[in-house]
Amino acid sequence: MEAHGPAPTRRTLLRSGAGLGAAALGLAATTATAHAGDRRPRRAAAYPPTHWIPASTSNYRVSSRPTAYPIEVVVIHVTQETFQDAVKIFQDPARQVSTHYMVASADGYIGQFVREKDVAWHAGNKDYNNRSIGIEHEGWVDDPAWFTDEMYASSAALTAAVCDRFAIPKDRDHIIAHSEVPGSDHTDPGPLWDWDRYMELVNQG
Repeated sequence: MEAHGPAPTRRTLLRSGAGLGAAALGLAATTATAHAGDRRPRRAAAYPPTHWIPASTSNYRVSSRPTAYPIEVVVIHVTQETFQDAVKIFQDPARQVSTHYMVASADGYIGQFVREKDVAWHAGNKDYNNRSIGIEHEGWVDDPAWFTDEMYASSAALTAAVCDRFAIPKDRDHIIAHSEVPGSDHTDPGPLWDWDRYMELVNQG
């Protein structure tokens, strides 16, 4: 896996990304919205701090979502790689693969590789790629030690913010495993991913 240019270490990214949040990427929470039957305004979940680590432009398609395609699904992945090795893959123009976000195991650090308006190539299904946000998680499907409290909390906060931004229902019909994408031959995030815990965290916002 030859990198497309030098890949920074996670420590370097954390240092350079200190203080950078989603607002710097134009991903601040949307304004408060009122729900039918509830006069109290509810603020959309805020995006957790995120650092921009661009994927190779050969590994995704520029678009104008949600104008070009509605964003209706969040797809949950596990990398089967370390964070640093996955960065190299997303920045290698020969790999033809990318994701919108990736969450680190140890501390829940989030890298963003593709803008939400653009189509990342993560699902292995063109229709689902067009209509989804892909979130990768550092680790291996057969080793739950990678699925830390920090990872679950950070990822759930991100998914909640994405769902609020695009009015995606926070349920298992719309927050799905990579293995649940039609035609997928992948198994991630696998049977050791705690869906009950994750969805509870997502719905807590």
